[in-house]
Amino acid sequence: MSGSLTIQSVGPGVSVQDLGRPGYLAQGLSRGGAADTLALYEGAALLRQPVGAALEMAGMGGRFVADRDLRIALTGAPMRGRLDGAPLVWNASHAVPKGAVLDIGGASQGVYGYLTLGGGLAVPMQLGAQSAHLAAGLGRVLKPGDTLPLGQDDGRETGLTLAVDPRWQGGALRVLPSLQTQVFPDAQRVRFTSSRFTRDARGNRMGVRLVPEGEGFGLAAGQTILSEVIVPGDIQIPGDGAPYVLLSECQTTGGYPRIGTVLGADLPRVAQSPPGAELQFRFVTRDEALGIETAMRKHIKGLARAATPLVRDPHEMPDLMSYTLISGVTAGEELT
Repeated sequence: MSGSLTIQSVGPGVSVQDLGRPGYLAQGLSRGGAADTLALYEGAALLRQPVGAALEMAGMGGRFVADRDLRIALTGAPMRGRLDGAPLVWNASHAVPKGAVLDIGGASQGVYGYLTLGGGLAVPMQLGAQSAHLAAGLGRVLKPGDTLPLGQDDGRETGLTLAVDPRWQGGALRVLPSLQTQVFPDAQRVRFTSSRFTRDARGNRMGVRLVPEGEGFGLAAGQTILSEVIVPGDIQIPGDGAPYVLLSECQTTGGYPRIGTVLGADLPRVAQSPPGAELQFRFVTRDEALGIETAMRKHIKGLARAATPLVRDPHEMPDLMSYTLISGVTAGEELT
């Protein structure tokens, strides 16, 4: 069954995002995709479907109405969700009847919330992905009046929830040495791992700036290097000495020295840390990094099994009649 989702109102940073488009670094295009890829996997698990495109909502969502019955999952930074005025649980899947009004407000924690739709979105592919790459001019942020085509949804299950480890309050980031790590003096590297940093208000899908608690980490010599390939997670140290952690839409080359690279498993924590959140860095070995990556893949693989039935108050369920409340009902004639 086809259909569409109409956007009646929307925040300034809502776009379609999937896992991005790898393979274009040589052409000057970074992978892009969701700032918090883990939230995409969580949404897919709650709907029992393959991971695909979702609506990424930076700081604020919007008001949405579908012209067919819809299944949704709400993941990532917790936001205030309501369906025809009744509150919705975050990190859960819900049934949305045709014509019902879905309101998603501002984030109460974190930065990026995600609205995943049953059957996904049927928006066109560009260079092998549906995601908007805002820095490269592929796609755009959504605006009121936009109508998005919906994909075919063969699933039925909703009313599931996931217990999610909070990643929207800062915390520890695990780091691998980078090409220029040894350029920084030993004492500076030690201070880097013993310092606390505050997430600056300056930040977007390209990266976030961190403010050190003391003096910066600029180099007396070697501050500018030959421009070379850079990737999400790289920690650049520009002239002011404040680290800048690159995210999904970062440029593909750069000339600032990199003191290290945040592991991919911890990039969702970077992206979801709001301004003012405290972050720390810890260097790990290659073997430790491989173990962390393996554990993350195992975690993602087990998300669907980890989803459990959502216990809700029937008085706050406008979609109550869409659920199968009793199974095995008969006409009663078998007993006569």
